[in-house]
Amino acid sequence: MHSNRDESLNRTGTAGRTHHWWALWLCVGAALGGLGVAIGAAGTHALVGRIDSDALDTLETAVRFQMYHGIALIGLGAVAKVWQSRFVTVAAVLMAIGTVIFCGSLYALAMLDIGVFGAVAPVGGLSLMAGWTTLALGAAVELVQRTKGGRR
Repeated sequence: MHSNRDESLNRTGTAGRTHHWWALWLCVGAALGGLGVAIGAAGTHALVGRIDSDALDTLETAVRFQMYHGIALIGLGAVAKVWQSRFVTVAAVLMAIGTVIFCGSLYALAMLDIGVFGAVAPVGGLSLMAGWTTLALGAAVELVQRTKGGRR
C-alpha cells in the first residue's frame, strides 16, 4: 500500500512510533468546517447592513474556500490513515497554511477594509494550489509505482 521509504518519513526518529497525521488533519478539517459555519452564519445574520455588499461577497468567498478546504483536509485525514505518504502530509500542510492565509486575509479585508490584506490573499492561494498539486503528484507517483511493480 505504501513504500518503506514513505513509511519511514512518517515515523519519529527516537521512539519509532507512527505519527497520527490522519487524526490531526481530521481535527483541523473539522475545526475549519465548524468555524466556517459560524463565520458564515455571523455574516448572514449579524453583518448584513453593517458592511457593504462587496465586503459581504469577500466574506462569503472566504467562507466557501474555508469550507472546501476543511472538507479536503478531512478527506486527506482519511487518505493518510491508509496511505502513509509524505505527499499527503505535505499537501495537508500546504492546504492548512493556505486556508489560514487566504481566508484570514479575506476576513480581515472584509471586516477591516484595509487593502493590504487583499495583497496577502494570493500567497494563501498559491499555497492552496501547491497543496492540490502535491496531492495530484503523489497520486500520480503512486499510480506509476503500482503500475510498474504490478502491485494492486
